[in-house]
Amino acid sequence: MRVAITGSSGLVGTAFISHLDSLGHTSVPVVRRAAKPGEITWSPSDGVLDPGDLEGIDAVVHLAGAGIGDKRWSDDYKKVLIDSRLDGTSLLATAIAACSDGPKVLLSGSAIGYYGARGDEQLDESSTPGTGFLAQLCVDWEEAAAPAAAAGTRVVLLRTGIVLSADGGALKKQLPLFKIGAGGTMGSGAQWQSWISIDDEVAAIAHLLAADVEGPVNLTAPNPVTQQTFANTLGKVLKRPTFLPIPKFGPKLLLGSELAENLLFTGQRVSPTVLLGDETFTFRHAELEPALRAILGK
Repeated sequence: MRVAITGSSGLVGTAFISHLDSLGHTSVPVVRRAAKPGEITWSPSDGVLDPGDLEGIDAVVHLAGAGIGDKRWSDDYKKVLIDSRLDGTSLLATAIAACSDGPKVLLSGSAIGYYGARGDEQLDESSTPGTGFLAQLCVDWEEAAAPAAAAGTRVVLLRTGIVLSADGGALKKQLPLFKIGAGGTMGSGAQWQSWISIDDEVAAIAHLLAADVEGPVNLTAPNPVTQQTFANTLGKVLKRPTFLPIPKFGPKLLLGSELAENLLFTGQRVSPTVLLGDETFTFRHAELEPALRAILGK
């Protein structure tokens, strides 16, 4: 397959291209700079993407979007988060719909933030959306892909959880504290963390290129854990203590109250029901401790 990929230089995009190439497919990065041979240029902020560049492309994997945890959630940065998702998704979906021989599949990014803060409630792809900024952002993000679906393209909405990788994301940010024995439980520690290893993330996306699936798919491991369990397990793998609790005021001071509350002190208990029901897909890392040991080489 020839697969166009937005967000190709990000954590998931980089790993996905490597995985895709290993399967013998052809990756076609969609970039904001001038395209090199084998690339496609676009500019979501300017509404620029030539549908003709998508002719002959079999599938699009849309992973682009400003980092949720990269900056404090000022009004200006919230607009960046919204625009970077909605503008890009809408542009892709309308361009795909305008093709005569374009992509038959669109795998479009989303996140488990769709479900909002739900405590201990067990959630799957049939669960209703939650409330709050992140949930509404995900709802609008998914709806932006509708023009492609209306044109007959198979659209899969990739509701991704916390991607664990030593190369970036939440785990890399936590490692320095945990390595010196200063990591620990955040807040009550009862908040759920629905995680997935980078290997399973990219394998699941590649699987969905040809799977008979459409609509939302939760990209999370089958066994979510509480934040306290996550902290204790990471400490065990690193052979470091995790007895120091991290009170809410520290991260809130550093990140801002709304961002810290949404990313660190609330969570979702999510099941990847669609993938679990697919007998042709197997999670490589279903349990947290073996996943962390594989990722960290421990």
